[in-house]
Amino acid sequence: MVNRRMKPILLVMAFFLGLIAFGNRASAAEPNYVISTDATYAPFDFQDKNNQYIGIDQDILKEVAKRNHFTYTLKPMAFNSAAQMVANGQADGIIAGMAITDERKQVYDVSDPYYNTGVAWITKKGSKLTSLSDLKGKTVALKSGTAAANYGLSLQSKYGFKVKYFNDTDTMYNDVVNGNSAATFEDMPVIQYAIKNGLKLQVQNANDLGNAGAYGFFVKKGQNPQLIKAFNSTLKEMKADGSYQKIVNKYLKSDQKTFTGSASDNDSTWGILKSNKKSIWNGLVETIKLTIFAIILASLWGLILGVMGVSQSKFLRGLSTTIIYTFRGLPLMVLAFFIYIGLPGVLHTKVPAFTAGLLTLILNEGAYTGAFVRGGFEAVNVGQMEAARSLGLPYGKAMAKVIVPQGLKIMVPSFVNQFIITLKDTSILSAIGILELTQTGTLIVARNSQGFRVWAIVGVIYLILITLLTWLSNWLEKRLN
Repeated sequence: MVNRRMKPILLVMAFFLGLIAFGNRASAAEPNYVISTDATYAPFDFQDKNNQYIGIDQDILKEVAKRNHFTYTLKPMAFNSAAQMVANGQADGIIAGMAITDERKQVYDVSDPYYNTGVAWITKKGSKLTSLSDLKGKTVALKSGTAAANYGLSLQSKYGFKVKYFNDTDTMYNDVVNGNSAATFEDMPVIQYAIKNGLKLQVQNANDLGNAGAYGFFVKKGQNPQLIKAFNSTLKEMKADGSYQKIVNKYLKSDQKTFTGSASDNDSTWGILKSNKKSIWNGLVETIKLTIFAIILASLWGLILGVMGVSQSKFLRGLSTTIIYTFRGLPLMVLAFFIYIGLPGVLHTKVPAFTAGLLTLILNEGAYTGAFVRGGFEAVNVGQMEAARSLGLPYGKAMAKVIVPQGLKIMVPSFVNQFIITLKDTSILSAIGILELTQTGTLIVARNSQGFRVWAIVGVIYLILITLLTWLSNWLEKRLN
């Protein structure tokens, strides 16, 4: 027979497992492949002005799917996370301007090369640096996991520069534009696209490019051989019938405004808002959904942890302390990566991004909530419990009728603060590909290179949301007191 005090814990555990199981059944019902990508790598992978995923990679992938009669679900996220999704079985394949290397062949099966590229070194526009020797003692920015980064790193000892890494292209570019780094290394078509969009960088020695190798389509080693076969056969057909070259020319030779919008769309805050209103709205809705669900469920989980923390049972008190200590000690991004990328490799089951993000917030925010809930209950004068017990109330009823109502009033300011933190923490989940407000901003910047304006817009939206949430929380606080 299950102890009554254990029932809340078992119910919560069942809920968490149910979230994973439900998400897994939902994804399993989709009769298509899951393909991950880095959608911030124009002109290979990015969003156009209509918020559709396009680029050399994406157009090739669409043609492969069309000619081989399959559908796919695209999962855009940071490059390293996108690669890990395939390695851990969360995705069936990845196409993201990913260079073919011997090390990657140990983990993945790879298609025939579909694009050969060269690496340029880039400085701020107007820079006096003219040769790689001028980089001695200076800092070079690199995007982790890319062929361009590997090429740049291979030159480090020869030319004596320092290196720092970034997870996304736009931040790396702007680090050079702002003078924090002296230079960067990048694939030539990628940097050409960015410069055409107005990024204030310049290519040094464009006629002397480093060899970065070739790009390929990757699947987990030993799995989905039919995808590799379909990709290779279609690529061969496309090169023979000219459709491959049409795709390449479309992005490397066309006017880039075809994809980014007119000057008025990108050169003013209002223009950016107007041309991206749909994607910004969708990102805002996703952020609000995550925040509402996380606030409700993390608060319930925190209340359970808090009640366990003041229980008469040593086991429950110890369990509460352990859970709170563990999940308060884990950085939110590490926890998100563990649930979304690490856990599926052990459980051999897929965890949808939204489910992983929600679980991350529940466990992390719930641990903080549990800590102040426990403190709130302990702050109630011990005489209140003694008086209730002396009147014949059992411990459980004394807690529910006397301690909890008084403790909750003490905790209201802490709840308000935690609600605001939860809203802000949703932005971290962009790292696992959830298309909330921050990830939406990243995709827009990758397309139009207007980092200052886009992040100003996103910042103002967050500020408005936090202000509204604060007003609501303060109103509730006054009603309860």
